Amino acid sequence: MIILNAILYYLVIIPISLLPFPALYILSDLLYLILYRCSGYRTKVVRQNLQMVFPKKTNAEITSIEKQFYRHLCDVIVEALKSFTISSKQIVKRMKVINPELMNTYFDEGRSVLLAGGHYNNWEWTATGLQQQIKHRAVAIYTPLSNAFFDQKMHSTRGKFGLKMISVKRIRQFYLDHPDQLTSTIFGIDQSPRNPARSYWTTFLNQDTGVQFGLEKFAVELNSPVLFGSISKVKRGYYTLHFQLITDKPKEEPYGRIIETATSLLEQQILDKPQYWLWTHRRWKHKRPVGNTNQPEDPQKER
Repeated sequence: MIILNAILYYLVIIPISLLPFPALYILSDLLYLILYRCSGYRTKVVRQNLQMVFPKKTNAEITSIEKQFYRHLCDVIVEALKSFTISSKQIVKRMKVINPELMNTYFDEGRSVLLAGGHYNNWEWTATGLQQQIKHRAVAIYTPLSNAFFDQKMHSTRGKFGLKMISVKRIRQFYLDHPDQLTSTIFGIDQSPRNPARSYWTTFLNQDTGVQFGLEKFAVELNSPVLFGSISKVKRGYYTLHFQLITDKPKEEPYGRIIETATSLLEQQILDKPQYWLWTHRRWKHKRPVGNTNQPEDPQKER
């Protein structure tokens, strides 16, 4: 298995990664034909999600968003492959933080921050290109891959410019072990939680949705400012990241406000340009448990 993984990595992935961007986007166009036109990769899931979120749109409008989404998805796939060999100069040029001073202000104050975001536009390049443009140590929370070879390659690729990858199971220990390190920790807020009973439930894209509560929980525990990372696509292969302050006084916020605000900001982006969100995942596979009311006095919901 290790040999097969190495063959795939060194003889397929790396040669593709070394292609110039014009060639990569030709490959993306071909991939679009394969994934969407030929195989219909997860088209049932995508269409069902779009119809749920946009019940008033016509079939033609849904199909138009669907096609745009698959074209963008194929771009993100080849751009993710490019990450294996992309240079620091290239990534900063193509994923530009336009207001780093907002985050850097908190570094100068000696405070770590939490950065909320979702699977919107090119989230992979956000992780890869963040460290070079901010003062904090960039940290990303992730779920380890079952394939040890590619898990290690993902670590080395995302971390080659300084990003620290921490398993979701070890993030609390990381904070305990590095109390004086000023970090900017990336929290993905649109992933489907594993345990619906321990989720915070809200309305997201017109659906009753369980949301992971870690962003707000750690913000309050660490008294860390919370920012939202808004990713915009300027043109093919070029993105910007804009920071928006959610709060720098998390302990004073009402229960649920931090996660509600972050979710709402992501929702606004998706409703504005839905083709850039990751529609292939089964976001609403869980239902709210009976009796769940998001009450902070519930032991399962304690911060």
